[in-house]
Amino acid sequence: MRAAFNRLFTEHPASVGETYLEHARHATGFGTTMLLGALATFVHALVPALCTTTGSRVVARLHDRMILNRTRLKVRAQSSLACESFLAEHI
Repeated sequence: MRAAFNRLFTEHPASVGETYLEHARHATGFGTTMLLGALATFVHALVPALCTTTGSRVVARLHDRMILNRTRLKVRAQSSLACESFLAEHI
């Protein structure tokens, strides 16, 4: 039971360096932004002169947020490993 709970609610957030609540907040923000971008795209489909760049800007912004976040986490993990290696070698 505990393993199933861990797998469902904490394993993925931990894999991206977040707690459950942090991950829920970020995912909710992404979802809300995607919904608003989708609505703008549907408006654009009906009236092509409206929301001409909104959908592509939303996609680009979400992509940047996700990629920059992953890059920041990788740099943080690498610098942590470098510190651990340095300490292990010099202690």
